[in-house]
Amino acid sequence: MRVIRASLVGDARRPAPKGPVSVVHDLLWAHAVPTDGLEHIRVKSADHGMDVFLFMRAPSDSDALRQVCALLDRAHHPLRCQGYRVRDP
Repeated sequence: MRVIRASLVGDARRPAPKGPVSVVHDLLWAHAVPTDGLEHIRVKSADHGMDVFLFMRAPSDSDALRQVCALLDRAHHPLRCQGYRVRDP
């Protein structure tokens, strides 16, 4: 199992909302598909927004990162509707 961290922040015009972590957690699960290999999600509030730890079933770190990117791409619009975007690495 691999763990990938993604940081969610607000957009350029406004800071990230301080909403409940359960919204982000549920949104990501709703957009996951079996080929993502998603096993578990841990979301924590942070000063910049939220940190999301995605526990992935993958043979390598690069495969896990690719799987997380695919999931975050699918969840991009719903995350934006909640006031979040994925922080650039």
